[in-house]
Amino acid sequence: MAKTTHRARPRKPLIDLEPPPREKKLGSLTSREQDVVELIWAGFKSKEIGQRLKISAKTVEAHRANMMKKMRVANMAELLRTAIQGGILRIQ
Repeated sequence: MAKTTHRARPRKPLIDLEPPPREKKLGSLTSREQDVVELIWAGFKSKEIGQRLKISAKTVEAHRANMMKKMRVANMAELLRTAIQGGILRIQ
């Protein structure tokens, strides 16, 4: 009797786990988060950003953490690179 082999078909995932495109997340930054990322790009520290925007350094850190979460990045270099690629920051 001939041996029959069955090939398993690749399973399709039940849900799409791919993150949404970054462009959508970049557009979801608040105007205050955009202000903060621009000042980070300009080289200001959290305390200095807070003084300029009349918010606490802790609030600046909260905005920074929110942006990193929205953009799905792990560090400031990735945040700035993603902001440049997304057109939020412009290199002059």
